Amino acid sequence: MTDRLLLNPLVTFDTPLGFTPEPTNEPEFLRQWFRQSMEQCRSLTLQLFESIDREMLCCYAHPDFSPIGWHLGHIGYTEALWVLEHLAQQSLPCPELRRLYAQDGLPKRDRVHLPDLPNILAYLQTIRDRVFDYLDQTPITDQARIWHFLLQHESQHCETIAIILALQGQGFRSRPPLTAASSLSPQQVTIPASPFAMGLDGPQAIDNESPRHWVDLPDYSIDAYPVTQGQYRVFIESGGYQRSEFWHPDGWQWLQTQAQTAPIAQPRYWVDDPAYDGHPVCGVSWYEADAYARLTGQRLPTEAEWEKAASWDGGEGDSRSFPWGEAWPTGDRANHSHHFANTTPVNQFQASQSAGGCVDLLGNVWEWTSSWFDGYGGFEPFPYRGYSQAYFDQAHRVLKGGSWATRPWAMRNSFRNWYHPWVREIFAGFRCVRDR
Repeated sequence: MTDRLLLNPLVTFDTPLGFTPEPTNEPEFLRQWFRQSMEQCRSLTLQLFESIDREMLCCYAHPDFSPIGWHLGHIGYTEALWVLEHLAQQSLPCPELRRLYAQDGLPKRDRVHLPDLPNILAYLQTIRDRVFDYLDQTPITDQARIWHFLLQHESQHCETIAIILALQGQGFRSRPPLTAASSLSPQQVTIPASPFAMGLDGPQAIDNESPRHWVDLPDYSIDAYPVTQGQYRVFIESGGYQRSEFWHPDGWQWLQTQAQTAPIAQPRYWVDDPAYDGHPVCGVSWYEADAYARLTGQRLPTEAEWEKAASWDGGEGDSRSFPWGEAWPTGDRANHSHHFANTTPVNQFQASQSAGGCVDLLGNVWEWTSSWFDGYGGFEPFPYRGYSQAYFDQAHRVLKGGSWATRPWAMRNSFRNWYHPWVREIFAGFRCVRDR
């Protein structure tokens, strides 16, 4: 078993977002790569705040999400914490802001008293200047994992910012003038029985992706595409939200509880227009995805089944890093990085299918799996014990794949996302499986 993606490739932007793979561990190249990547990631971050007023900056839009201004400050604080304080052994800029921006500092509802945007941006720039000064002389090869972590940390928080903006009626652009083919064929593909390498080792890996290990699965059939709005419309019109026999008991109880205040009868980001029936359903909880699968006589894939469908190379070789191979995600391979700022038809990137024949596995919408989030055998926490391990509580389901707001630094076959099964504010959909 070889380690893939030990290093992300050198970033060279084209239109749309594009990259040229040149993996190497040479220190000067690493410094150049991290500087470029962090600058480009930050540029994408700042674009999210171009039209933000004070009210939106500090708005506590949902109990599960801090204000977007807090996320912006937290990105800078976390960079300072791990590079300046932990690696460089320096004091933090603006130490009075530690309690405000620390993950464990204040409850989400109390994070609304924020500096204004120019002051937050100045805070980020002060930190970034000192971080890049340290980057010029750090033993970067030995520290690569923490720098990868920070890139992915910023990417993940910016996707959360996109979710919060969507909850405030912002962030989504009008649906692009793209339509799917009238029929999606084949509807399912068969993944044959064979072992495959699951997870990721090396400095790019988030702690919950490691260690890489072999998994042997029987053959199964999986949807070639994520479930579309057109398919989900049948679930709605057949009374799926009113028929308890298709719901997990916890899901039915959740649905009835919601009905007392804000009844749920369609996905969170539903567009009631048949012109968009070829787009993936977006904004469903795990409970809704599970109910749809049950009504259609199917089930949600396990995490291993999803990852094998994405990474199996078509033979008995090693697993792929991306469904299409080892080439870095670009704007012509997947819908990501706000390029469309919305979903696209599930067959928009037909040429990027996996060896098994699945399409749209990365980007567009996250995909729920049936698996509980847990550590792999031999799990070791990084960079601190609570980052992933605190969520190994049999209360969070795994999602795979990424969404239209996911950045390429946090998008690959092995990447794992996790949420409570009732959360429907994220850009999530799903695909189904049949046992052979």
